[in-house]
Amino acid sequence: MKISPSILSADFTRLGAELKALEDAGADYIHVDVMDGRFVPNITIGPFIVEAIKRATRLPLDVHLMIEEPERYIADFADAGSDIITVHVEAARHLHKAVQMIKESGKKAGVTLNPATPVSTLEEVMGDVDLALVMSVNPGFSGQGFIQASLKKISAVRAMINATGRSIELEVDGGIKTSNIKAAAAAGADVFVSGSGVFSTPDYKKTISAMKEEAMTAKA
Repeated sequence: MKISPSILSADFTRLGAELKALEDAGADYIHVDVMDGRFVPNITIGPFIVEAIKRATRLPLDVHLMIEEPERYIADFADAGSDIITVHVEAARHLHKAVQMIKESGKKAGVTLNPATPVSTLEEVMGDVDLALVMSVNPGFSGQGFIQASLKKISAVRAMINATGRSIELEVDGGIKTSNIKAAAAAGADVFVSGSGVFSTPDYKKTISAMKEEAMTAKA
């Protein structure tokens, strides 16, 4: 069970301190939401900030590209220090090529499904990816509520992963909190992105520990 706090919800006026606090709190990844104002109605950060984040933390960077034509920027984000680069099925015109570009850059490759995107769109790349990400909110903004129908999709992706016999992480992103992480874990997720679910709490360590404990009870 891994927790990947989304820095989109962090206090950017003290980002270095926030990253250190997440390390001390037991976070496993740092989730970096990259938005372009085209694929989603928000604009966030680019490779320059990713490179700064990389210098400020020892944790792996879980970089989620919510951008059109991600193939144009994969090399830039790889060079900036991303450890995992995830692209959207809906945004990559040539999904297999995008996955191969990530792998050739020496990074782990992930693919993402929006809430309305069928699980079947992953079939042709499951032999190549290292991570599958199920969006449990519509991408673009933090603080949204978890879409309950996502649990069925998580279960379906877990079955697809198991059928490959490969070690592929199954991540869920959107509305994850201590109160619902157990259900997502029971459905098959093993990496959990949480923004406001972590950053809106006064004690990150207590929150992350509670999330892991809840998730582990689902696997017991």
